[in-house]
Amino acid sequence: MFLVLVVTEELREFLARARSGAGRLIQVLIRDEQLVLGAYREPRQSWDKDYDHFLLPLLDPNEPCYILYRMDTKNAQGYEWLFISWSPDQSPEDVCLQGYLRHVTSCSAPAPLTAAEQELQRIKITEGRVKQVKTEITVDPKHQTLQGLAFPLQAEAKRALQQLAERRINYIQLKLDTEKERIDLVHTSPTEIRDLPCRIPLDTPRYHFFLYKHSHEGDYLESVVFIYSMPGYSCSIKERMLYSSCKSRLLEEVERDFYLEVAKKLEIDSGEELTEEYLYDEVHPKQHAHKQAFAKPRGPAGKRGNKRIIKGGGENGGNS
Repeated sequence: MFLVLVVTEELREFLARARSGAGRLIQVLIRDEQLVLGAYREPRQSWDKDYDHFLLPLLDPNEPCYILYRMDTKNAQGYEWLFISWSPDQSPEDVCLQGYLRHVTSCSAPAPLTAAEQELQRIKITEGRVKQVKTEITVDPKHQTLQGLAFPLQAEAKRALQQLAERRINYIQLKLDTEKERIDLVHTSPTEIRDLPCRIPLDTPRYHFFLYKHSHEGDYLESVVFIYSMPGYSCSIKERMLYSSCKSRLLEEVERDFYLEVAKKLEIDSGEELTEEYLYDEVHPKQHAHKQAFAKPRGPAGKRGNKRIIKGGGENGGNS
């Protein structure tokens, strides 16, 4: 059910005259389900200097009211006015001059971002800063391409890669320091295939180099396998983007500077995938033989006879 408030004739006429701009403030009260004129003030100084002096004394903690306050600015219809609805459950600080200015600032500010939007904004800032100082650009006559981000390898990480190249260790785990923009060594614990699932973190990405020792077709092999572990969406968007962007440049540096031939590059989201059978099939994929179609038997050698035309019988099976 709606309550209809009637505007008194006195207030209606007063509002009509107020359009000329002679008044600064008009207070409207509710009396017997009618809107009546409460108070009226004429301008003395600029709108902001008159604001608190005129408005705050009219705020009754026990009675709601409406206030029309004239600004000094104009538009096509004349002076611009503020409409203020005062209720006793509000604080005067909400409608004072500073409260009004805070309201204007909040209205002109960008809309608040969600957590995901804030994260994307941080990624764009970080990515732009990193690309300026770290990204190499390859230029050809037709286009430019960014070859990925290049975070530098720290000394311990380089030493570990050299040891792997010399077959003195068989496992390396690396991580990105996204704040310092570098690649750090996590550890080089001796690792067997059965240990690999335990080496994969559940909540953060990692780079792994594993020396896969095995036999294939009677030959003993030591194959370097690169594993990029990314545990789904349990890590931040920023981490996913940076790890993905740095991967190719890291592999280029490893193969170029440490002469490590990477036999297989894997991307996983869980350590449960890393079994003996899985690694073997990835390093030595099965070759699928193509099934040969049956050849059509050839006809007898020699010259074929002339083609013969055989006439069919009539509708009743008789000769024509």
